[in-house]
Amino acid sequence: MKRVAVLYGGISAEREVSLSSGIQVIAALRESGFAVTPIEVNDDIGAILAALTPKPDVVFNALHGRFGEDGTIQGVLDWLNIPYTHSGVCASALAMDKAAAKAVFAQAGLPVADGRVMPVAALIDADPLPRPYVIKPLNEGSSVGVAIIRDGDNRRADIARGWRFGTDAMVERYVPGRELTVAVMGDRALAITDIVATHAFYDYESKYAEGGSRHIIPARIHPDAEAQAKKFAVAAHRALGCRGASRADFRYDDTEGEPGHLVLLEVNTQPGLTPTSLLPEQAAHCGISFQELCVWLVENAACRA
Repeated sequence: MKRVAVLYGGISAEREVSLSSGIQVIAALRESGFAVTPIEVNDDIGAILAALTPKPDVVFNALHGRFGEDGTIQGVLDWLNIPYTHSGVCASALAMDKAAAKAVFAQAGLPVADGRVMPVAALIDADPLPRPYVIKPLNEGSSVGVAIIRDGDNRRADIARGWRFGTDAMVERYVPGRELTVAVMGDRALAITDIVATHAFYDYESKYAEGGSRHIIPARIHPDAEAQAKKFAVAAHRALGCRGASRADFRYDDTEGEPGHLVLLEVNTQPGLTPTSLLPEQAAHCGISFQELCVWLVENAACRA
């Protein structure tokens, strides 16, 4: 019987999401016949190393956010020579750094939003771009810290003064239209989901709160845009060097009719596995159960060593 340790929880702003993902994964793997060791991760690396002794056959990485999704825990597992699910050190680090990921996407010929990295303090005095524009932390996921500044919005200086995500931020042109996402398993784009948020945009609460958003799958978009979104998602997965599953998020500007214009926002190398998450929903749409998805991730685990 294969022994699988599930890492979940963590110390990032996405801890609660990871706990929810981990609980589902643990149950699915146990139902599939694996010997599962749950490891709720905190800030004690010694405790994590102790829990991984003796070594399991595979680590299922259900962590989200910093230290779990940015190459940190991946490096530890590579050092220990334990195969793990999802992407390795380099792809994880690149994807989590929005500026680095955008550079990789642009080099690969993928469409990205105009913008730049700038000191957050500079936002106190003036708009860096014509409105509307988006302010993003460089190294957070799940839309943590993201704000859209529109005409008439007077929050800019307050956002800058209350910023807790480092000294710099990514500032980008706001792309109107719709929020689309495409999950990738291996080299296969699964489906396209059109996300309709109940809030002003697809923020943290929209992603994880019950009723926070509606998911339309398959997205009702022009066939050319559908083919292009799937092509771009796989190309982004490959450009970063991802393995296992990933999820590419897009804005689709169809405000002047279809087919509209796609803009790649980011790639998530550790897509959520919660009851409201998009990867398992797309897998189910393609006839892949949650259990089968988790087993596939285990079977495709690897490590650098």
